[in-house]
Amino acid sequence: MKKITQLLFVALIVGLSSVSFAQPGFVKVDGMQFTINGKPYRYIGANYWYGGLLATNGEKGKQRLKTELDFLKKNGVNNLRVTIGAEGLTDYKFCVPNEKVLMPKPGEFKENIIYGLDYLLNELGKRDMKAVLHFTNTWDWSGGIDTYLAWNGYGDPPHSKYGGYTWDKNQEYTSKFYTCQPCMDELDVYIKYILHRTNSISHKKYINDPAIMAWEIINEPRPMAQSAVPAFLAWMQHVSALIRSVDKNHLITTGSEGEIASFNDISIYKQEHADKNIDYLTIHIWPKNWAWFRDTAIVAGYPQTVANATAYINRHVEIAKQLNKSLVIEEFGLPRDQQSFSISSTTNSRNSFYDLIFGAMAQHPEIAGANFWAFGGIARPIPGQVFWKDGDEFMGDPGGEEQGLNSVFDSDADTWRVVDKYTSQLNK
Repeated sequence: MKKITQLLFVALIVGLSSVSFAQPGFVKVDGMQFTINGKPYRYIGANYWYGGLLATNGEKGKQRLKTELDFLKKNGVNNLRVTIGAEGLTDYKFCVPNEKVLMPKPGEFKENIIYGLDYLLNELGKRDMKAVLHFTNTWDWSGGIDTYLAWNGYGDPPHSKYGGYTWDKNQEYTSKFYTCQPCMDELDVYIKYILHRTNSISHKKYINDPAIMAWEIINEPRPMAQSAVPAFLAWMQHVSALIRSVDKNHLITTGSEGEIASFNDISIYKQEHADKNIDYLTIHIWPKNWAWFRDTAIVAGYPQTVANATAYINRHVEIAKQLNKSLVIEEFGLPRDQQSFSISSTTNSRNSFYDLIFGAMAQHPEIAGANFWAFGGIARPIPGQVFWKDGDEFMGDPGGEEQGLNSVFDSDADTWRVVDKYTSQLNK
């Protein structure tokens, strides 16, 4: 009898070891709020897209990462939105450089690059910080879904370097992804690779790591063509179900900009987020990119920016209420004053805009978090150089954007005073 009892005990332990259990510290949803260990969780966060690449730069990069995480933690910023990895090799100068690409070919992964994400997650865990990780990208600066089309015979993406670029051509090309089964299958392989990974430093399975708050399907999903909407929605649901089938611990979200991503049809946005596997809603707010003001007329256009941003938030909060899910404003940004790239330029309009967004959290309990775009850390723009080149330090502005345009550096004291005001309120 004793031997039988011992065998049953061993069998139980073996069985339990194959099951994924939620550990303390995971972010969960309770109605329209996030919780950690049963307590409400709301946050001021940052976009830190390059965070998983810093440790691939050796000891210097690791030290930079630790310095920047300590700075963020000190200022109450405990949630970071990070790109998992770039896809595809290219000579397009505005993409993540080839030596930093995680998946250069379908199904081929570079261990020295994913190590950087291992390192980031391990350091976040030490500081009780959280990461939102997005798998792929609608835009080409990290490869993104256009890469899978190029791999499967659809020709080169319509980058300006190939000539004849137009926004319409770009939309037409990208929209084909949602009906390209080999493309979607290859992306599934990438997603499964990440979900089944064990951290080489902490030895935690990614799916068992509380340092991860959520998986995000794609940065700024867009159907790109009206005809692609049904296939787009079906693909989004497929990926959310795939993630959920592997990972029962973490939240899942879309990465959506909001109604602007779907021809200003908020019903498409609502369908996207009504999916049972989607735990919360996201929106992005980009006044300059969305032509709420022109060129450097940030101050002259600021009243319109306030009116439009407020209305945009309110419309999406209403959808969140209808779906009984939280909303996160996970990207928002404004250039430095006069659209200057200089580290010494002022950020008065940006500071006011941040105050507006963070203040919306106080007005709307449905808004659980806000991640500004983007943390530039201790990096600095190079005087006289507009765009990123190989060998430069990464900062909040990806290679295709003017370096220093939307980055918040550790030296931007006035902006950090705004951040500190709201993180202090949340901490209380």
